[in-house]
Amino acid sequence: HLQALGAGEVIVPRRRDYDLRQAADVKRLYADNPDATLIIHAAATVGGIGANRQHPGQFYYDNIMMNTQVLEGARLADIPKFVGIGSICSYPKFTPVPFREADLWDGYPEETNAPFGLAKKMLLVQSQAYRAEYGYDAVHLLVVNLYGPGDNFDLETSHVVPALIRKMIEAKERGDSFVPIWGDGSATRELLYIKDAVEGIALAAANYDSSEPVNLGSGREISIRYLAEIIAKEVGFTGELRWDTSKPNGQPRRSLDVTRAESEFGFRAHTPFADGLRETIAWYIAQRELAAP
Repeated sequence: HLQALGAGEVIVPRRRDYDLRQAADVKRLYADNPDATLIIHAAATVGGIGANRQHPGQFYYDNIMMNTQVLEGARLADIPKFVGIGSICSYPKFTPVPFREADLWDGYPEETNAPFGLAKKMLLVQSQAYRAEYGYDAVHLLVVNLYGPGDNFDLETSHVVPALIRKMIEAKERGDSFVPIWGDGSATRELLYIKDAVEGIALAAANYDSSEPVNLGSGREISIRYLAEIIAKEVGFTGELRWDTSKPNGQPRRSLDVTRAESEFGFRAHTPFADGLRETIAWYIAQRELAAP
């Protein structure tokens, strides 16, 4: 998408080469790429509810340090454009559905996500402050849960879609009679297919220049219960979906008002959820087969 919009070389730094929590590494990253004209800052320490509960300090520190230094480094390097990838986790716990950008400061985030969500929210504040003081073209996107080929399927750190796919495939292979799932299934999420997300980010990079944050999502709300049922059907797991109500649901509802993205830079998600889910499952199965001895 970036190349279709006129970008030349696209460079994706890896953590093994640059630790973005370290100022020296960030400085070296920019020195190694003196001709860069656009930064899309998607690097983050992320995970599901369990990982957020277990590592709130790490999630806050890692993200606040990466965000602060990468944006400051881009400004000092005179890179013309910065796109910060924020998170739906920055919204207050009980935001009215659909979440509108104007609601962002109307309360505290859901507790398990707060350290991560607030660190991401500070990237928005920094972007707005840099625009106000330096005239720097930094924009901020509030992105929903992503899914698709290439996702993280580690059960300790993954989000809900890859976690459920892996759990149900492995349960089917073992012949398990049930799959345990956190919560009661009533919570809702909005999911955006990775290829749609990439398109939206590229459009924002090319066409958006404002301090106001923009929601990036599909505009479709789905319950965790329905999500589990459709994944079970797609992978052929016929056992019980056993809800563990001793575990948290996370934020009760998540769904975005996505009209600003369409009006400001022409983005609308187009991948049907069922199609994106099938592609994700097919990718995961293929990767497992490649890794098999």
